[in-house]
Amino acid sequence: MTDKQVKTTRKTSKAAKETAAHEISVYDMTGKVVKSVKLPEEMFSTPDHPTLISQYVRVYLANQRQGTSSTKTRSEVIGSTKKIYRQKGTGRARHGAAKAPIFVGGGVTFGPRPGDHSLSMTKKQKKTALFSALSIKAREQSIIALSEEINKVEVKTKPAFAMLKTIDLKSKKTLLVLSEMKANVVKSFRNIPGIEIVPAASINPYMVLTHDALIFAEDALPVMKSHFAGGEKNEN
Repeated sequence: MTDKQVKTTRKTSKAAKETAAHEISVYDMTGKVVKSVKLPEEMFSTPDHPTLISQYVRVYLANQRQGTSSTKTRSEVIGSTKKIYRQKGTGRARHGAAKAPIFVGGGVTFGPRPGDHSLSMTKKQKKTALFSALSIKAREQSIIALSEEINKVEVKTKPAFAMLKTIDLKSKKTLLVLSEMKANVVKSFRNIPGIEIVPAASINPYMVLTHDALIFAEDALPVMKSHFAGGEKNEN
């Protein structure tokens, strides 16, 4: 086989793999496959952008910081400013007030102060980072969907846990994406270890990358497509 034929074969197999990754299985609440659905290409066929994703994670984590850590300097500590003993003649080191940083209960030198640690990215960068993260999960075949009957589930954890066990996700860190946070669905899944629930319009690259698998409610896919890929007006 020539080098040209090898390259052509690799391209073909790669294209086939990516195409297969865009088809995901749809499960019912018993853990059985009922059909398959195609993921939106504009969101799940984006090339890898490792630098952009790294930047997003740094910005996201920085923006989680409250910036309220604070210590008191010697001028803020309550206490006397009187010199604790005379300068000379004692044979001891020279000291001033008991509020000096060298003493227990004194001020803190170069301690943390309240500050703003927030960083920013453009809307386009955020959207590209999200699509790239989703595409990575699609290529890893770590995405499945649940049929719309999930919206009518009874408020019980046991059937939800049994379903996850059937599809081999009970021990994985899983992100459940819903079209909206319906009380019956949230109450059924929230006590299961490793499950995080998020509305489709609030998903972000950090959530996607920090979970082993993604479960989309079937009706969450069009909601997410409309919110993130529906035009400049709906960009997040």
